Amino acid sequence: MTPLAKQECVPCKGGEPTATDEEIKEYRSQVPNWDIQTRDEVKQLERIYRFDDFKDALKFTSQVGEIAEQQNHHPKLVTEWGKVKVTWWTHKIGGLHKNDFVMAAKTDDLYNQS
Repeated sequence: MTPLAKQECVPCKGGEPTATDEEIKEYRSQVPNWDIQTRDEVKQLERIYRFDDFKDALKFTSQVGEIAEQQNHHPKLVTEWGKVKVTWWTHKIGGLHKNDFVMAAKTDDLYNQS
């Protein structure tokens, strides 16, 4: 478990700054399997997880949903046969926040336990 995965998300009220390039580099070192995508000028963390079938992909999707509810920070989830694409970003600030990296680490931990 990475240090980020042990942390809790802090409530985001909006108006906070997005993570700096230096912070992104630091946080990303703890979640190296995640890609940074930019959509409509908004940086997002994204990873595709592979599974043997739809049932396991759906189970993982549900588990990610459970931790998202616990942390009150929600991703975009796309579930297909044999894979789940998870995308984290902070909607209120239109970009990446430390919370997104914390949740990426927690998502990796879930996957490693399955």
